Amino acid sequence: MKTLSNSQLSIQVSPHGAELCSICCDGKEYLWQADPAFWKRHSPVLFPIVGSVWENTYRHEGQSYSLTQHGFARDMDFELISESENEIHYRLTDTEETRKKYPFPFCLEIGYRIEGKKVEVIWTVKNTGAKELHFQIGAHPAFYYPDYEVETVERGYFGFDKADGLQYILISEKGCADPDKEYSLELPDGLLPLDIHTFDKDALILENSQVKEVTLYNKEKKPYLSLYFDAPVVGLWSPPAKNAPFVCIEPWYGRCDRAYYTGEYKDKDWMQHLLIEEVFEGGYTIEIR
Repeated sequence: MKTLSNSQLSIQVSPHGAELCSICCDGKEYLWQADPAFWKRHSPVLFPIVGSVWENTYRHEGQSYSLTQHGFARDMDFELISESENEIHYRLTDTEETRKKYPFPFCLEIGYRIEGKKVEVIWTVKNTGAKELHFQIGAHPAFYYPDYEVETVERGYFGFDKADGLQYILISEKGCADPDKEYSLELPDGLLPLDIHTFDKDALILENSQVKEVTLYNKEKKPYLSLYFDAPVVGLWSPPAKNAPFVCIEPWYGRCDRAYYTGEYKDKDWMQHLLIEEVFEGGYTIEIR
C-alpha cells in the first residue's frame, strides 16, 4: 500500500487492481472501507468491460469468450512505474491468461494525483497490438454517506450540473440493461433525495453525457464531495435492500450489455476503439468540499 499526502488530504493506493483504498481529509475517512457484509471493495477500476456481458459471454471475430462482471483488471496486481510526493502511477499489460478471455494486447496505466482537497484519477489505455483494440473502462468509487444513521430513512442528496430534464435507465435482467425504457429523474428543488429505497431497482444509469458533475450533499443540503468527469455515462448505486452506509458515483466509458445482446463485442453500446498505437486518456476528479 502506498500513501500520498499533503497538508489537507491523504490517500492510499494498493497495487492490487491499482485501487484507491482511502481518502482522508482533516482526519475523516471519505472512501468506503470495504466491509464485506455490504461490499468488499473500495474503488475498483472496471476494465475491459463495464458491468456484465449477456450470459457472461461475448463474441469477437467468430469466437466466443467469457468475462465476468466488470472484467479482470480489478483483480490483478499492477506494476508500480512512478512515484512522487503528490503522484503515483501503476501499469498492467496483457498476459497469456488475459488473452484467453480478452484477445487483445494492451497497456493500462492508472495514476493518482493529489492537490489541495482534490484527487485526480488518470487512466491511459494503449493499443500495443497489430489490430484495432476494443474496450470499456469505468470507475466504481464508494463514499460514506455524510450523515448515515441506520435507523433513519434519509441519506442526503445528489446534485448535478443540470437541474432538470435528466433521464435514466435501469438494469433489467442478469446484470444487463434495458436502454429502450427511460425514466425521468425527479429533482425537487434541483436535488435528488437519497433514502434507503433510492436503489431498490439497482443502479440508476445516466447516459449520453447528460451530466459532467455529481455532488453528494448531506441532509442539510451542504456539499460533501463532488466528482467531475468527461465520461459519457455515469452510474449511481448502493447495494439494493442492504441499508448500506455508502453510495457509489461511477463515471463510465462504457456500460453493461443491453439484455439479450448477442452481437459482436466491438458493436456493444458505448464501446471505445483504438487503432494500432493509438492512446486513450480519461479519468475523473474527486473533490472534498
